[in-house]
Amino acid sequence: MNDQTEKPLDSSRSFQLLSEISGEEPLSQRELSRRLGIAVGLVNSYLKNLVSKGFVRVKNFPSNRYAYLLTPQGLAEKSRLAYQHLSYFTTLYTVARQDYLDLFRRLEKSGLRQVMFCGVDEVAEIAYLSLKETELELLAVMDDERQGELFFGLKVVALGDRMPEAKSPIVISSLKQRDKLTRALHDLGVAADTIFVAGATRQ
Repeated sequence: MNDQTEKPLDSSRSFQLLSEISGEEPLSQRELSRRLGIAVGLVNSYLKNLVSKGFVRVKNFPSNRYAYLLTPQGLAEKSRLAYQHLSYFTTLYTVARQDYLDLFRRLEKSGLRQVMFCGVDEVAEIAYLSLKETELELLAVMDDERQGELFFGLKVVALGDRMPEAKSPIVISSLKQRDKLTRALHDLGVAADTIFVAGATRQ
C-alpha cells in the first residue's frame, strides 16, 4: 500500500508513532505500546513498515535492548501526515456536525424531547455541540468502556443501565465503534427503530 492510499486509521497510527519517536528519549516497542494503547505486536508491524520506508532507524543498546529514532525522511513524513490529518479531521468535524444537526432536527420535528447517546469519543463531543442547537435534552450517555466518567456534566453509564428508558431514541455517538455499539444494543433487546445513526438516512 503506498502513502497516498493509506487508510486513515493506518496513517493515524503511523503519525502517532512518528510523533512519539520524534522526542529526545529513545523508546522501546513496549513503551510505545503503552503510550499508544495498542498491542506490542501491532507496534512491531507498524515499525517494520516505517523502517522499510526509511522513516525510522533502529539503535542497539547493551543487554539486547533496541530503541527507535526518527530519520530526516521520517521528520518530513511526520509533517506531511500532520497536514493530512488536519485536513481529514476538519472535514470530519464539518460533516459530522451537519449530519448530527440534521438528525436532531428530524427527531425534534417528530415531537421527541429527549435522546440518549451511545458511545463516547471526539465524535460524541461534536454530536453534543449539534444537540445544543436544538431543544432536545440529553437524557443519558452510555459507554461500557467509559462508565463513571463525566460527559458534559452527565455520568457515563454502561449500556444495560438505561434500558428501562430505551423508549427514548438512542443516538450512536461514536464513529469508531458505530457497528459494535449498534450490535450491542440489538443484543440487549433495543428496538431497531429507536437506534439512530447520523448520516445513515436522509429524509
